[in-house]
Amino acid sequence: MKESLFVDIMILAGGLLLIVLGGNYVTEGATSVARRFRVSSLVIGLTVVAFGSSAPDLVVCMTSTIAGKSELALGDVVGANIFDVLLVIGVVAMIKPIKLDKMTLDTDLPMLALSSLALFFCGDDILFDGAPADVINRTDGLMLLSFFAIFMAYTVTTAKEAEGGQAGITTGLNDGSRNRNMWMSVLFIAGGLAALVVGGNWIVKGASGIALRCGLSEGMVGLTIVAIGSSIPDLATSVIAAVKHQPGIAVGNVVGSCVFNVFFILGTCSTVRPLDAGTISLIDFSTLAGGSLLLWFFGRYIGHMEIKRVEAAVLILCYAAYTTYVILSAI
Repeated sequence: MKESLFVDIMILAGGLLLIVLGGNYVTEGATSVARRFRVSSLVIGLTVVAFGSSAPDLVVCMTSTIAGKSELALGDVVGANIFDVLLVIGVVAMIKPIKLDKMTLDTDLPMLALSSLALFFCGDDILFDGAPADVINRTDGLMLLSFFAIFMAYTVTTAKEAEGGQAGITTGLNDGSRNRNMWMSVLFIAGGLAALVVGGNWIVKGASGIALRCGLSEGMVGLTIVAIGSSIPDLATSVIAAVKHQPGIAVGNVVGSCVFNVFFILGTCSTVRPLDAGTISLIDFSTLAGGSLLLWFFGRYIGHMEIKRVEAAVLILCYAAYTTYVILSAI
């Protein structure tokens, strides 16, 4: 029993490592190819880098969905978004208070709140429709994808207006990828895709094994172990940005990642196959929606265009309370 559990943990850890490495290699390779064909930095940043950075969550969710393990897919996205909104922003603001510009307060944070509320309304059928179970069906999925199309159209329009001053920042990659040989770039893409596929399968297998052997639900494993593991790179990147006195980058990363996760990843997966929420409940959906609204409220009314250390401590405590609840409810 213990040996089998250890094997499942090692498979899960190996899968998390593979999807992180795979996402990075796909992004690096695809960016190099795009630059060789003289694709603008704006297009690269809004497509290659954006999709590449979210590829791990997309692969995990799609693999879980196809395998009929929708709780794991939904738990990964909900848990990862809660981790980003409460813990990542909280930790970054504790290191250095985050100053917010007008666009972030008027557009980015409301968009984050919209994605969280949309998931709350689509996912909690028991509360809103009196249904016997919570299911994100194909109609919900198509609606989420429609929101994603609107979000991308708005993002492209806004980015074009500021392309001259932000093109170098948009990609988030150094110029070393520009000079990489074509065959090496193709190798990066192929190897990265292979790592994503294998890593995704390992995560589903390892997480399912852990849930089965420990008597836990797949939703709980997705909300905690898988979500945290896949979000650690986001935390590391944001902390580095804060240390380098650029904490505002963390907000952009969190907003982009969370909106992409809900509108595109869950929209795509639920269109392929309806997602049964299972043990993922009102508490989980409302924590994400409440955390997103709380972040906007802090910036708008409490911190006056700044997330300060006091508000950061509240966000971290909220995450600690939520995680404690999830763990205790599973015992």
